[in-house]
Amino acid sequence: MSRTPVTVRKAQPSDVASLRELWGDILRKGDLDEQLADVSRVVASAEACETQTVAVAEIDGEVAGAVYLEATTFTPLNLEPAVLAVSPHVFPRFRRKGVGSALMEAACRFAEQHGIAHIQTAAAAEARDANRFMARLSFAPQAMLRAATTSAVRSRLPQSRQVTHAATSRQRIDRVLAARRIRRERVPG
Repeated sequence: MSRTPVTVRKAQPSDVASLRELWGDILRKGDLDEQLADVSRVVASAEACETQTVAVAEIDGEVAGAVYLEATTFTPLNLEPAVLAVSPHVFPRFRRKGVGSALMEAACRFAEQHGIAHIQTAAAAEARDANRFMARLSFAPQAMLRAATTSAVRSRLPQSRQVTHAATSRQRIDRVLAARRIRRERVPG
């Protein structure tokens, strides 16, 4: 079975609409114009920066998939260099045609150009096919990334930990008043 040739190139401003469609499920929630503006900023930033790129895979001149690549470190605390391959996505009609492999090959080339020995990526926990694909390419789980709104986290914290500065001051005043009451009660009178 022969595969349709996949070509990979740097993203251009003309790709913004296709990239917004491709990455729509992972972009911040908002209207179409906001998402297009966000993707446009990402593409422009990647064009202007040597340590970032957006690789676009094409089949017959049509955008088939893309991945954002950044030369960075493993984490802000582990300063070993790594290439972060963010959201390697392939349009459903182009899956199983070598697009994902071409995008990850682009990640390898990018890492080699920057003298970096490691690539890291992430796939949504429920994206079974994507996780299997990454496992086949020898990506091993390193961490579980979790996210929640600030208000949701705060509501689940123990109330004793949610002490504000004002509450602390009130508690001090209550202790002082209680100590004074106790002293008054002990004084015979």
